Amino acid sequence: MASELRKSAGQVQQFLQEKGFSFEVKELSSSTRTAKEAADSIGCTVSQIAKSLIFKDKATDTPVLVIASGTNRVDLKKIKAATGIILGSAEADFVRHHTGFAIGGIPPVGHASPIKTFIDKDLKSHDRIWAAAGTPFAVFPLTPADLDPLTGGTWLDLAG
Repeated sequence: MASELRKSAGQVQQFLQEKGFSFEVKELSSSTRTAKEAADSIGCTVSQIAKSLIFKDKATDTPVLVIASGTNRVDLKKIKAATGIILGSAEADFVRHHTGFAIGGIPPVGHASPIKTFIDKDLKSHDRIWAAAGTPFAVFPLTPADLDPLTGGTWLDLAG
């Protein structure tokens, strides 16, 4: 299956299989670049989209992944209050260097190197969620509970 997918989507599929998960990466004909586009393309609610956002830890200049519900804006002040970490914007080159993926298709898994991860607790209100799979046209379904073993992330109230 991974050989039928575009290279980046195939990398995500391979990562999932190597970790023992049977999720199927799907490439769609319509865009999944934004949470709204993804929800429209998949046929789910925007809040079921697990959007992966890369920020830069201002103190260490390292990447931080925030996986947020598609309807939520990330409140950086809440993350600072909960973790002590001050986050800033990350440039496209920084994102690609640390994840191996371009903005618009960043998956929550399979990055070039391990990334500290925070997960929006609002995702737990859904039985099934959808995440990007390496391209602006690729997604895969999973449950919120799957994010724990896949990312090692910390669940937070991060919605603004």
